[in-house]
Amino acid sequence: MYDSRGARPPVWTWALGAALLLAGCSSGHGGDDRPDTADPGVAITQQPEGADPFWVNPDSSAARQVKAYAKVGKDTDAGQIRKIAEQPTGEWIGPENPEQEARGFTEAAQRSGRTALLVLYNIPHRDCGQYSQGGAADGDAYRAWIDGVARGIQDRSTTVVLEPDAVLHLVDGCTQARFAEERYDLLRGAVTKLKTLRNTKVYLDAGNAGWGHPDQIYRPLRQAGITEADGFAVNVSNFYSTEDSITYGKQLSAKVGGKHFVIDTSRNGNGPYTGGDPEERWCNPPGRALGETPTTRTADPLADAYLWVKRPGESDGTCKGGPQAGNWWPTYALKLARASHT
Repeated sequence: MYDSRGARPPVWTWALGAALLLAGCSSGHGGDDRPDTADPGVAITQQPEGADPFWVNPDSSAARQVKAYAKVGKDTDAGQIRKIAEQPTGEWIGPENPEQEARGFTEAAQRSGRTALLVLYNIPHRDCGQYSQGGAADGDAYRAWIDGVARGIQDRSTTVVLEPDAVLHLVDGCTQARFAEERYDLLRGAVTKLKTLRNTKVYLDAGNAGWGHPDQIYRPLRQAGITEADGFAVNVSNFYSTEDSITYGKQLSAKVGGKHFVIDTSRNGNGPYTGGDPEERWCNPPGRALGETPTTRTADPLADAYLWVKRPGESDGTCKGGPQAGNWWPTYALKLARASHT
């Protein structure tokens, strides 16, 4: 089986939106631009709005690791992890409290005058029962979950990457054909619901430059609601170069009415891994590096943004010794940062 994404984020991330909400988002961990007065030398603040409009979570795992290293005098390691902590990354909404989490993240972003980046990954029969088993129990549960996300976002500025792999797995046969009609209906419904929100952009996941050809996916994308969406996302949690991703995105755009796209550049600094089992090159490959930092200033007018959709430093699953649904902080994150060209 070929999977383009990998394991979901660790359990602690699912509750972070709720934690932000319960904390009132104003205690130094809520996403505003005020420095951490207790430790100003290691505080994580927002990128200049002109350079990147997306919100940087000042209480991410990377931000906490920077503080932990600084506390014990590991300044070099702290500087490496800061490369990750200072960048906006996707917040993956968990299955249990979608409204609370979405509200927490978007309110924190709003307080900073920034846009929240949310990733929705909860479609039933997700990942064909492989490394990221899970997803909503059925169609009704998924619709209720999407409704919760929408209530949490309201009119706050938000960009959503919708359901990594959901369309791709219908095309490559990983998802059984008997689930296809329902999945298309659920994706269309999600796009429609999210687009009722005044300030939300929706990018439907559309695979990557290495899995196949745009001719194979453009019709399924239409069935999934790409016409109503703002565009599509490519290279989510994968490693294909930005150049190749732009080429793929432009070819696909021409087949779906000129829709724009976003590119996940979180770990593509050294391009794709070419060794080992071809079926698992996507999963925890060695020697990878951080890619271009998130920005809306891209190399092509059809590419709306480079985003860090996948959080650098997290495991892709149990292959190559990775933990299931966990992270490798700080070892894996340090390797990515040290290998980066920034």
